[in-house]
Amino acid sequence: MSTETIPNWLEKRVALTPERPAIHTQESSITFEELRTQAMSMAGKLTSLGVKKGSHVAIYANNSLDFVRFVHAISYIGAVGVFLNTRLTKREISFQLKDADCDVVIYDQDISSIIEDLGEELAIRSHSFAEISKQNESPYEPQLEVAMDEVYTILYTSGTTGNPKGVMLTYGNHWWSAVSSALNLGLSEEDHWLATLPLFHVGGLSLLFKNVIYGMPITLLTSFDEQEIHNAIMEKGVTIVSVVSVMLKRLLAQLHVDEAYPSSFRCMLLGGGPAPKPLLEEAASKQVPVIQTYGMTETSSQIVTLSAQDALWKIGSAGKPLFPAQLTILNNHQKTGAQTIGEIVVKGPMVTSGYYKRPEANEETIQDGWLFTGDLGYVDEEGFLYVVDRRKDMIISGGENIYPAEIEEVLLGVDSIKEVGVIGQDDDRWGEVPVAFVVLHEGVSLSTEEIYSHCVRALAKYKIPKMIYFEDYLPRNASNKLLRRELGNWLKKRGNAE
Repeated sequence: MSTETIPNWLEKRVALTPERPAIHTQESSITFEELRTQAMSMAGKLTSLGVKKGSHVAIYANNSLDFVRFVHAISYIGAVGVFLNTRLTKREISFQLKDADCDVVIYDQDISSIIEDLGEELAIRSHSFAEISKQNESPYEPQLEVAMDEVYTILYTSGTTGNPKGVMLTYGNHWWSAVSSALNLGLSEEDHWLATLPLFHVGGLSLLFKNVIYGMPITLLTSFDEQEIHNAIMEKGVTIVSVVSVMLKRLLAQLHVDEAYPSSFRCMLLGGGPAPKPLLEEAASKQVPVIQTYGMTETSSQIVTLSAQDALWKIGSAGKPLFPAQLTILNNHQKTGAQTIGEIVVKGPMVTSGYYKRPEANEETIQDGWLFTGDLGYVDEEGFLYVVDRRKDMIISGGENIYPAEIEEVLLGVDSIKEVGVIGQDDDRWGEVPVAFVVLHEGVSLSTEEIYSHCVRALAKYKIPKMIYFEDYLPRNASNKLLRRELGNWLKKRGNAE
């Protein structure tokens, strides 16, 4: 069977609308033709550094034009991009670079210390964007067609047990994600998307593909700034902003009683976990359209999305599966009826073919094209999805996914700690933050400061427990499995006692 191919997206976009604005930053704006020229130039420079078709090239950088150029440069070469979260520790980055078999890592010189250290330790070549800009270009055969089943990106997602897994996403996965979103939200000549989410997360990265496939300008921010975003909506023609709950909350606080967004503003596209109903009601009261989505790295971003016409009468719902996608709710592998909670299982051309070098996980998670998400939810009588729990044990803090098992593994590396249980605690700013319940070995003492000192070396800042509770034992069932729900009850009792 022949492989389906389509034109390279940026190449096709330039053929259609070369002079249309592509990317706006605080410093400059470039057209699609300028983006193509710059991306092809970077591809030549990467080629001179030994990058070739099939190379695994990691990027460690914050949002920038260099990041955008890189994403398109590797498509011209046919290399695979491995996107590293800049908030991770040296230990976490080291694991991902080795696990993904990276040949080279490209980094932002402003945040270079971790990569410079690792380059020597792991014998992986590393080059800053500043170094690449001075590099001579080598001739290469630009990939002017892309094969839809070819892996384009690898993004790491935390697992409920063990180490993170690299999610392989093909050109076809990213293409169908962009097309499916357009079929739901519609397209307008006036559309202008504001990119606030990190480009190393799938929610941010997906905008770079929508950008060229739709021919839609995006304004790229280096970080979340509610005042800057508010101004962009009010004064610069931004029509769509991708947010997580904590961002939406801060943006609504910027909107004064006598203010309203322009009628051209289409929506806040809200992902990153279930949103509190009071927050959605506040948005509705301020006439801010919010369209909830449900998705994950494994689905190339959203796979279930509320439509604009349903946003106000289905508050709290993530919506219905996008046009090419399917969804079912299973309980003990049996389909459930309406209003019955079970595991959310999805299928569609935007769903990953699997995890890199994880055959056992692939066999368990993906069956006949159906992705078993591990998340709990239900559908109502009209088929609208409601997400009850975002992967049973997962903590979502400011849009970042945190798995307790990863923190527990680090804490159990402390000799004095016998047992540990980590859960999420509600937080006004971040939605949730991790807290840890710790049991020490008999006869030893350990301070909170010593635990934090250990965590700082091994965990990203947002994963470090915000509170440590010392206990004599942890609640477990007959199979000795930790009862996290009971830990939640302990936390509530502490809160009531305080």
